[in-house]
Amino acid sequence: MLKSLNKFRKNFSLSIGIVLILLILITWILSYIYLPFAPNEMNISERFMLTDFSSYHRLGTDNFGRDILSRIMMGSRTVLLVGIGSVSIGALIGITLGALASIFKKGFGTVIMRIMDGLMAFPGILLAMMLVTVVGTGEKGSIIAISIFMIPTFARLVNSMMLDNENLLYIKAAKSYGSTNLHIFIQHYIPAMLPRLITQFSSAIGSAVMIETSLSFLGLGIQPPNASWGLMLNESRQFFLIYPYLAVAPGIAIIITILGFNLLGDGLNDLLIHRSRQ
Repeated sequence: MLKSLNKFRKNFSLSIGIVLILLILITWILSYIYLPFAPNEMNISERFMLTDFSSYHRLGTDNFGRDILSRIMMGSRTVLLVGIGSVSIGALIGITLGALASIFKKGFGTVIMRIMDGLMAFPGILLAMMLVTVVGTGEKGSIIAISIFMIPTFARLVNSMMLDNENLLYIKAAKSYGSTNLHIFIQHYIPAMLPRLITQFSSAIGSAVMIETSLSFLGLGIQPPNASWGLMLNESRQFFLIYPYLAVAPGIAIIITILGFNLLGDGLNDLLIHRSRQ
């Protein structure tokens, strides 16, 4: 009994994270199968309908008479596309640059890491705001801006782990046998770094979601009338004191998504590191 409780306590973050992410994934899947109303359909005669689970507007309507539930479901597409897409691109580029920097330590590698240090010197949302004003607003602009922000995190992680492991006996043995840098990286470095990379990837999605919703809230991300949780929060500001329910649904959706990916990252970190030590 005590062992079961201890195991549940250790995996609590992972379990809760999986449940929350499954909730978001179900919402995302349902958005392609069934939407109660067209997310951008306006009906002024039904504006500011309060949340009523017995009516056909389950979460009410906004100031344009648009169904909030439909917009929440549609917004899940944007969140997952921008979050997972930007982190995937940033991770791929960052891992490549970090590996090259560790292989070519002098000259090229030094220049790469100094550029990464320069990018990391900017606060995340500030850097994203600067980049999105250059590359443009919308989904594509948000993905590009956030992916650039993610590159230094993965580059520094890979670079530091490769430098720490380069003196291990099996790495030296592979080099002595004449193995190429690419072969050593794929066969030896990647398996050793995989637990940390998986953990970082999951946590980074939570950060990407937070940046995307912040950009949309500031008017630099998804543009109206498209559905975005951050944009929905922005549109609810002027009516919040009278109709506070307008901000509740998108706010809870953002919290669930960010918390889910962060808990998943923490849980995976504990699980994978524990297994690697056994």
